[in-house]
Amino acid sequence: MRPVADGDQTRSDPAKEASREASSFVGRRRELAAARKILSRGRLLTLTGTGGVGKTRLALRIADGLRGAYKDGVHVIELSLLETGDLLVPTVAAGMGLRDEGPDAMALLVDYLSDKRMLLVLDNCEHLLQDCARLVDRILRGAPRVRILVTSRQILGVYGEQVLAVPSLAVPDPAGPPREIARHDSVRLFADRAASVWPGFAVDARNAESVARLAQRLEGIPLAIELAAVRLRTLRLDGLMRELDDFLEVPAPGRAVTLPRHRTLRATMDWSYRLCSPAEQRLWARLSLFPGGVDLDTAEAVCGGDGIAAEVFDLIAGLVDKSVLVGERCDDGMRYRMLECIRAYGGERLQPDEDRAMRRRYVRHYHALVGGNRVDELVPEQLDRYRLLQREQPNVRAALELALSEPGMGAAALETAGTMWSFSLPSGSLTEGRYWLERSLERSPEPCAARATALWVDSMLALRQGDVASAMPRLAESQAFAADTGDERLLPYVVRIAGIAAYVAGDARRGLELLEESIALHRAVDDTAGVALDLYFAATYGSVHAPERAAALGEELLALCEARRAALSRGYAQLSLGIAAWSLDDRERAESLVREAAAFTAQINDRWCLTQCLEVLAWIACAGGEHARAAWVLGAAHALWQAVDSSPTRLWYHATWHERCVEQSRQVLGDRDFTTAFRDGARHGLDRAVIHAIGA
Repeated sequence: MRPVADGDQTRSDPAKEASREASSFVGRRRELAAARKILSRGRLLTLTGTGGVGKTRLALRIADGLRGAYKDGVHVIELSLLETGDLLVPTVAAGMGLRDEGPDAMALLVDYLSDKRMLLVLDNCEHLLQDCARLVDRILRGAPRVRILVTSRQILGVYGEQVLAVPSLAVPDPAGPPREIARHDSVRLFADRAASVWPGFAVDARNAESVARLAQRLEGIPLAIELAAVRLRTLRLDGLMRELDDFLEVPAPGRAVTLPRHRTLRATMDWSYRLCSPAEQRLWARLSLFPGGVDLDTAEAVCGGDGIAAEVFDLIAGLVDKSVLVGERCDDGMRYRMLECIRAYGGERLQPDEDRAMRRRYVRHYHALVGGNRVDELVPEQLDRYRLLQREQPNVRAALELALSEPGMGAAALETAGTMWSFSLPSGSLTEGRYWLERSLERSPEPCAARATALWVDSMLALRQGDVASAMPRLAESQAFAADTGDERLLPYVVRIAGIAAYVAGDARRGLELLEESIALHRAVDDTAGVALDLYFAATYGSVHAPERAAALGEELLALCEARRAALSRGYAQLSLGIAAWSLDDRERAESLVREAAAFTAQINDRWCLTQCLEVLAWIACAGGEHARAAWVLGAAHALWQAVDSSPTRLWYHATWHERCVEQSRQVLGDRDFTTAFRDGARHGLDRAVIHAIGA
């Protein structure tokens, strides 16, 4: 795994986090103080409580207040989007900004954390309880300065765990003085949310008793209070009270309310559901399929029709008004999501026949979306496609899981998993990519083109992880299918992977021969995307033993990317050509190319390319006599290399120059000054590292 972000940044989705904190935080002073005290002395705190009680919001507030206490940052990992424990470790790694590169993701993650001083927040663990417990236990044992804050409806049961039960908000006595009623947290929350839909609303002598009774009816459960408050858009307070009393069948004043809290929340959601129109109810149920949220176009494409005759936009607006959906802005418009307990409720409302039809429609949609947004294609929208797949990754996961469980959908799973490689490579989600590939291959054992494609993709990802033992049988099966069928579009990909395998085995001459053969085969079938990736591998791997040929291939790749305006691939073209130029002693050209690639890849968070750029810029600084700067940048790059079971000495097109740079800089500076500069570079975040390395 390779880090892809500054250590002092919280690595959760900023848009999602902003929407979670869009409304003001109310109360919880006692819980905030208790949590800070526990985390100052212990290393694991679990916030427990029923759904809707506000565990997530409290955890985020705790984390925000403690940000300055951890030099390596606070990292929030939202697990409600994850539906299988098999992907927990790579998801946590990705959420912390690490590239998933090794076959033993757990060991690499713990190794990365071993010297870090940070707070890790794992939000919504209850559906992955055993997997979370194993992960937390490993981190606590292997990373002594990491503290962990968990939210869950159940405790983890890990040694050293301390538990803080998150209660409902305090509710007042309706007979109390208005000023006293207004001070209670449940009333303050209702007043805050009511003011957002009824401008000027405030708790005063005229309405204090009614608000207090409402808070009592809802037992101080924050989500229930928020769902009730939005009804003030269309009702006065007395009407809201009557409606709520009727629905909850609340006893007359003076008699005890006996509904357990989870039943109160459930009854409140039942109430909200019944207040929706039939079309809104149906859309609520259908939108529950989307763990990662949904944009309007997707909602219309997947959820419209078949019983929904109204405009989907109008129905979404109605669900937002009722606080069933939360709207949040993203790069290309609005996106809508549900709180997890509301989404789970909606899923229960899908009728069996409708459920199966919607699942198949959902799978088909994401099969088409992935196929139509290949990141390896050299198009002006390449970066937009990459960002789209980043946003949609939780939904693609859900689609793959559904396809693997639905009869007759195995082919869709195989094709989707096989196509996602062009996202898995630059995003670094190799373990996850292989997880879906191997499950899909197991589900669809019959020989076919889609299976052969999935086989060479799995082989490529395995080679990237150093898992040669798994890669070679996959490659052999794909080669056999290509040979038997004479598939002209499949064959060049198989030859490419054979070339990479030859390089991994140390046969550079054979590796370059095979990659150039793959280039010719891709050209013969007019596969520009295939040609481009071959050029990258050939230019990079060939830079050591055949630098002139590598430079020519790199020039061709850069020209191709610029002509097609493919920004993502252009950064890799600049890197590969820069390494070749360096090998040809064209230091000025190498520096210009690699500096530009570093600036761009830092901006888009492609840290695998950036890590290599920093490495090359250190060599250039050393060659220019800037040995202190070279040592500093080597340290910054080392902070990235150490997170994976890899190093520049293991990549043969880096190894010689890396060792020479270290030796020369250490000789000029002396051991003490070299070590000081190196450690200083390793200690700082990537923003400063990039600025220092590129001289900006």
